[in-house]
Amino acid sequence: MELDILFEDGEALVIDKPGGLPLDRPRAGGPCLEDHLDDLKLGFQRAPSPVHRLDRDTSGCLLLARNPKALKRFSAAFEQRLAEKRYIGIVAGEVAEEEGTIALSLSKVSTAKDGWRMIPARKGKPAVTHWRKLDSRDGLTLVEFRPETGRTHQIRVHAASGLGVPLLGDPVYGSGKGAGRTMLHAAGLTVPRGEKPPIVAVSPMPADFTALGFADHDAG
Repeated sequence: MELDILFEDGEALVIDKPGGLPLDRPRAGGPCLEDHLDDLKLGFQRAPSPVHRLDRDTSGCLLLARNPKALKRFSAAFEQRLAEKRYIGIVAGEVAEEEGTIALSLSKVSTAKDGWRMIPARKGKPAVTHWRKLDSRDGLTLVEFRPETGRTHQIRVHAASGLGVPLLGDPVYGSGKGAGRTMLHAAGLTVPRGEKPPIVAVSPMPADFTALGFADHDAG
């Protein structure tokens, strides 16, 4: 598996993570991003480290830091909400409004039967997602999501509980039907770096999105 590189300089790489590739080794074994980190040294002594997380199914822009100093600085930019993230997702239903903001705090719950998941909860951690409708066809809607916060499963829960329609293919917050994975793609990432030019990366729409009849939309 060749990983496409969307941005590269002396301290950062942004790769186009394929959907279905987890960052960490699954308990049951199998491929993960760790297998590729040595190949991503690209002449550097150190292997790069992921700065943030994308779910296993989520494809698109993933920032890797090429040294510990950069990792610390980029991680701080994410924590301070300075990183701009743009996602596109296909939701399993029609969305009536054109755009809006979902502010639902999230909390983690765990049961022996179902494992863990995130739920909207007043006492949870604040989570805010801005969204707008891009296109709809055949009972599905293409939505742009711009999360302000970076909670686990934030967009997935906000789609299901805030928009009222889960992401297509989501096995936890939806029916899991209609697609081979949860249809969420990290389409754009901008990370400021003070005096230096920002890290800017854009990932094209994946083939499984276009196969459903959706075309790439610019980030206007």
